[in-house]
Amino acid sequence: MRAVAQRVARAQVTVDGAVTGAILCGLLVYLAAAPADGDAEVEWCARKLAELRIFLDDGGRMNRSVEEAAGAVLLVSQFTLYADTRKGRRPSFFDAAPPELAEPLIDRVADALRARGLRVEAGRFGAHMLVDAVNDGPVTVIIDSADAQRPRRA
Repeated sequence: MRAVAQRVARAQVTVDGAVTGAILCGLLVYLAAAPADGDAEVEWCARKLAELRIFLDDGGRMNRSVEEAAGAVLLVSQFTLYADTRKGRRPSFFDAAPPELAEPLIDRVADALRARGLRVEAGRFGAHMLVDAVNDGPVTVIIDSADAQRPRRA
């Protein structure tokens, strides 16, 4: 799974003129699934998003997670995170999971975040969405479950 997480002061997603999800302080998360993703990637991604320390503590340091900051999550499915732009001018999306695989995986990440006590709002899978956000910082982090297998630099 691949995610782009932004620390936001507020964010909302609109589909066909209706707000489907809105949060104040928290994370705006664009999330995509790959064909081989399963339980391990769902749990890893949910844990990483919930525990990522990118919120300010009382000393002004990024030392708190969205859980610790009592924030919320706005989860937006976005298969384009798996765009392959190496060749030509039109991206290929071959590395993204097809909708019938991706939608339940993204729903499971939302459920895993809720199980941790987080309030989770969402867009609508497969819909044309308008996302409005006020980035806080700005702080934007890319999370990829493939990184869980990569050795960490010293």
